[in-house]
Amino acid sequence: MTDLLYSEEEEALRAAVRDLLTDHCAPADVIARSESGTPFDRALWKSLAEGMGLAGLLVPEEQGGQGANHREVAVVMEELGRAVAPLPYLTSAVVATEAVLACGDRELSAQLASGRTIGVLAVGLATAPGAGLTAVRVENGTLHGELTGIADAAVADVLLVPADDGGLYAVTADAVTADAVTVTPQVSLDLTRPLATVTLTGAAGRRVGDAEPAVRRALRAAAGLLASEQLGVADWALTETVRYLKERKQFNRAVGGFQALKHRLAQLWLEVVNLRAAARAAADALASGEDTDITVAVAQAYAAPVAVRATEEAVQLHGGIGMTWEHPAHLYLKRAKADSIAYGTAGAHREALAELADLQAP
Repeated sequence: MTDLLYSEEEEALRAAVRDLLTDHCAPADVIARSESGTPFDRALWKSLAEGMGLAGLLVPEEQGGQGANHREVAVVMEELGRAVAPLPYLTSAVVATEAVLACGDRELSAQLASGRTIGVLAVGLATAPGAGLTAVRVENGTLHGELTGIADAAVADVLLVPADDGGLYAVTADAVTADAVTVTPQVSLDLTRPLATVTLTGAAGRRVGDAEPAVRRALRAAAGLLASEQLGVADWALTETVRYLKERKQFNRAVGGFQALKHRLAQLWLEVVNLRAAARAAADALASGEDTDITVAVAQAYAAPVAVRATEEAVQLHGGIGMTWEHPAHLYLKRAKADSIAYGTAGAHREALAELADLQAP
């Protein structure tokens, strides 16, 4: 029987990541960074990815990584979601890394594992696992085309670009400075995970492998581990709302003492607990390779609505202060809403489940 409880090592990892984020990723700092237009915190990324070595959790030790698995990554994702950290961890340490590992490029996987190189898979954030890809053209050995909705493209050192010849090409930041690649910011709801349009006009790229299996593996891992980020977002919303309602007084009694609010919070607690089970199951399935497609689809079908509802409740139950820009509740609501369409909507994953059930039917 699968043990979905956190191990001692995972709890120790959680404590270390939470301490780092508590010291260097306060809500006021995240709000200020999102207002500045450059939310990426390079100092925090250096501490997390290089100092703690967390960028290489999925990379085998012989390739310069930590040789851990998706369960440990899920713990990190939970804490990053709890802090709404403006870091490209999901896009680089999970998505790009999974794609490179599928291609077997040891040199590039070692670079990503070090944390000194940020990789981004140039596939739209809303692309579900198994969905059709937008590929650029290969003409005279260079890449041409436009890709939209690329998360964290502005901070990427390496773009992994799917092409119409079936290959996945690594395009370095040198192409940006040489005007062969243009990264244009897009208006995104979640300012802590900015999107961009990437335009390639004769960019040189190095083929690292076949695009289809690499992208499929990367997006499946992204969807599964995104559930852990959504768990962190939802858990923060529930915890902070309960804390606030215990302190906020109305008619000379704590607001949290009113029966109607107790029922709402109890129902939300049940949903967050169920989300934790679904997210842990997805991480464990990715680590073990057993029933991965089904477990990931179940997790994402459940995670998005719960995270959105938890953050909506947080905004509403905080009253007037929850509607202000100064309070961080809006950061979590925006992250939850953006995550609800990332790597496939809940509806898309329910459809995937139905298709998998049909395939397995006798």
